[in-house]
Amino acid sequence: MSFVLAIDQGTTSSRAMVFRADLSVAAIAQQEFPQHFPASGWVEHDPEDIWNSTIAVCRDALKKAGLAPKDIAAIGITNQRETTVVWDRATGLAVHRAIVWQDRRTADFCAGLKDEGHEPTITAKTGLIIDPYFSGTKVAWILDDVPGARARAMRGELLFGTVDCYLLWRLTGGKVHATDATNASRTLLFNIHTGAWDDDLLKLLNVPRAMLPEVKDSSHPFGETLPDLFGGAIAVAGIAGDQQAATIGQACFSPGMIKSTYGTGCFALLNTGTTPVASKNKLLTTIAYQLRGKRTYALEGSIFVAGSAVQWLRDGLGVIKQAAETGPLAEKSDSAQSVYLVPAFVGLGAPYWNPRVRGALFGLTRNTGPAEFAHAALESVCYQTCDLWEAMRADWPEAKAANIVLRVDGGMTASDWTMQRLADLLDAPVDRPVVQETTALGAAYLAGLSAGVYPEPEKFADNWRLERRFKPNMSAATRERKLKGWARAVKGLLASDEGRG
Repeated sequence: MSFVLAIDQGTTSSRAMVFRADLSVAAIAQQEFPQHFPASGWVEHDPEDIWNSTIAVCRDALKKAGLAPKDIAAIGITNQRETTVVWDRATGLAVHRAIVWQDRRTADFCAGLKDEGHEPTITAKTGLIIDPYFSGTKVAWILDDVPGARARAMRGELLFGTVDCYLLWRLTGGKVHATDATNASRTLLFNIHTGAWDDDLLKLLNVPRAMLPEVKDSSHPFGETLPDLFGGAIAVAGIAGDQQAATIGQACFSPGMIKSTYGTGCFALLNTGTTPVASKNKLLTTIAYQLRGKRTYALEGSIFVAGSAVQWLRDGLGVIKQAAETGPLAEKSDSAQSVYLVPAFVGLGAPYWNPRVRGALFGLTRNTGPAEFAHAALESVCYQTCDLWEAMRADWPEAKAANIVLRVDGGMTASDWTMQRLADLLDAPVDRPVVQETTALGAAYLAGLSAGVYPEPEKFADNWRLERRFKPNMSAATRERKLKGWARAVKGLLASDEGRG
């Protein structure tokens, strides 16, 4: 039993990867599933699509690797965080589609909580701000919107969970209702200092405690899968939210290490060690991982739109046929133009946290075309990362002294143009690892650590391998001019919200 199966359940697809004992990849399988947009700013998934695609890719990966359940030491799960599922304890059927992390339907509810002065208390306990992004207000919305749901929840008939928790419950045939500390820390209901669900927060958001899962370490024997799913029972022994899993996969185990993942959104996590750092710049204080009951914290900056800006170029505007075209196209752009895309398609995340504004393009001319659009879309991700890094440096003085190197992963990092521009604008090296699937690797590591396949964190960190380092190569004057242009564009966008009637 020297193989580990990682489930990477993402926003647009489910993926399974089989890792060997030396951390190399034996097989991979992936399947996209439908997205639902029932209203402006609303994003939903059918939990059955999540479940069916997950099981399909697990079976496919095992088949490709030529392995049976007896060969798999453990399963690790990593998941799209904050996405919220409420289901029937007896049948396992969801009472509503999953409300996805990107969804903004609870913006008014969140504004009401802020107006009532609850944000300082919530932030002090959870490390989060009040925003529709997090799970707590989504749960409350389902309980209030689905007829009879709140009464059923009060009677203990309904369960709540993030996607990891829902999958674990289904995998174990309803025997285990549990999550890990990283996912719990994203709900607005969990006290990251005490490591427990908080009664005051539950009362404030009107979420019954009976719905909540048990919270465990990220590396832990959670339970066993039903034998008929894969032809034999397999232990589930690791769980972490996708960005925390990527932090682990990037071996960012020491305070001061930072990683940034570029998927649908972009998420940068800075390891701050055993001390939670309270942000003064609207970053999130979150649990990076919990091992043997010991919590390690991180500062996190969340950007809602990264890879989805490229999807917009492809699917919305039709200026490209596939994502890989954007880098070469951006290279051909007119250097005399300064086109800025502020991709606030679902509002702005850190460090602005404005759910109401929508995206805008600045600096358009008659000569602006596909190349300039591609340039602006890719560069927008770099600018947003710069905003996060500046906020992190302001929040954590130790970061200023560090010779920062950013470890990157995710689909967009395949673009050399984007990674070079990121290094140029950050004025810091950007390291791209050999193993790009760091999210799945992190989940596999947590499961393998629990199952005795993989070594302690320090030894695991020794296995991290660099594929390419991108070094800054932009003049200070050009960098300053471009960053000022971005700041003006964001300021203009935020001003548009102030003028709303």
